[in-house]
Amino acid sequence: MAWPRPSLAAALALSLLCLAQPAPAQAADLGVRGALFPIVEIDLLDIIAAKLKSAKASGRIDALDRAFAKRATASVERPAAVPGLVATREPRTWLYDPTYIVPRDYADQRGRVFAHAGDRINPLLRMPDFNRVMIFFDGDDQAQIAYALSELHRYGAQRTRLILVKGSPVELMRREKTQVFFDQMGLLTDKFRLRQVPAIIQREGSALRISEVKP
Repeated sequence: MAWPRPSLAAALALSLLCLAQPAPAQAADLGVRGALFPIVEIDLLDIIAAKLKSAKASGRIDALDRAFAKRATASVERPAAVPGLVATREPRTWLYDPTYIVPRDYADQRGRVFAHAGDRINPLLRMPDFNRVMIFFDGDDQAQIAYALSELHRYGAQRTRLILVKGSPVELMRREKTQVFFDQMGLLTDKFRLRQVPAIIQREGSALRISEVKP
C-alpha cells in the first residue's frame, strides 16, 4: 500500500516541529575548577571613606593641606610671569582701535533689541570721561619699577593702574603702599599685542595710544 506523498507545507511544518523539540540533556559533574568565593558587592563610597580615614590618621591629609596652602600663597605672592616679553630695546608706539563688532542681535528681558548683528561699537565713544592710564612693567627690574612709580605720581593714583607682568605684586604693594595688579596669563598683554616693557597705554581720542618705552 502506497502512502500519500505529503504536501510541501506539511513537510516544512513537520521539520520545524522536530527542531523545536528539546534535545535530551546529558549532565556531567565536571568537578571544581579553582577556588570559589562568595559574591560581595562593596560600596565605593565606603572604600573612599576608609582611605580618607586612613590618610587622616597617618597625617597625610594635614601634609597635603599644608602643601596646598603653601602653593596657593606662593602663586599669590609671585604669579607665573607673562612669557615672551623683554625689556624695551626699540621703542615703538601705535594706536589701538577698541571698536567691537556685534556678532548677533542682543535684546533685553522685554525682547527689545539694543544691539544688532554687525553693529560697530567703540566703548570709548560711550565713555567720554574715561582717562585711565595703564602701565605694564617688570617688577624684578628696578629701572622699570622707578619708571612706573614716576608715571603714577605724574598721572595720579586715581587715574593710573600699575600692572605687573613679572615679580611680586604683594611685595610691591607693601613697600609702596599703592595698588598693584598682575596680568594673569597675559590676557591684556595679548590683547594689546605687547612685546616689550615698560609700556604705557592711555586714551587718544577714540583710540588707545600704546607705547613701549625705555625707562
